[in-house]
Amino acid sequence: MPARRRPGTSGRQSARIEPLAALRHRALSALDALKVLHAHTQRPGRDPATHEDAGEDPFQVLISTVLSQRTRDEMTAVAARALFAEFPDPGSLSSATLGRVRRLIRPVGFYNEKAKRVREIAKKILSEFDGRVPDNLDNLLTLPGVGRKTANCVLVFGFGIPAIPVDTHVHRISNRLGLVRTKKPEETETMLAQVFPKDRWLDVNELLVTHGREICRPIGPRCEKCPLEVCPSRRRPFQQQ
Repeated sequence: MPARRRPGTSGRQSARIEPLAALRHRALSALDALKVLHAHTQRPGRDPATHEDAGEDPFQVLISTVLSQRTRDEMTAVAARALFAEFPDPGSLSSATLGRVRRLIRPVGFYNEKAKRVREIAKKILSEFDGRVPDNLDNLLTLPGVGRKTANCVLVFGFGIPAIPVDTHVHRISNRLGLVRTKKPEETETMLAQVFPKDRWLDVNELLVTHGREICRPIGPRCEKCPLEVCPSRRRPFQQQ
């Protein structure tokens, strides 16, 4: 008998395809449950009536996300605080010495490479975007070392503009839940944009990332604490004798 495939781990479509309406209903139910569970993580976004930003500083979101690549969250936070205490904006960072930037961000992985990159980003923002972080995906992707995940993080957390940043947590949990069956984050982003209506995109990254850190861990997921009973990957606890 062939081995049984684990839910959410294959790039192939299941023989039984879930109708989009049913998949969307299940996805929204899961998101609503996570919103209640992780209510403490919620951040403000862009006011849809006034289009005024209510998020974090877009430049600091951008630089922090670049620093976070291949680095633990706690180390990113230490480095970002130190860097922004001296160089909080594109003007100050672009004129900083490379040695000083290196020393400030030393807690992060690959700090030599990242020191060059963040200073290049600051310089390009000054020279090509009048010192303002662009608020659209195409322009963000022209910045040195900025990919789709980083650009989408800036849109969501810096400007409150709907987007779906896909990191390892979002990719893993979306597949575990059976919302997508993908192998690459880019594929996951495309599929999630079809599953979730645009007015819920702002919730997706924050809730799935928090869930991935606190409960749905890569190894040893805490299924007994998860409210998502519909999860096809859920581990059932042993019954007490």
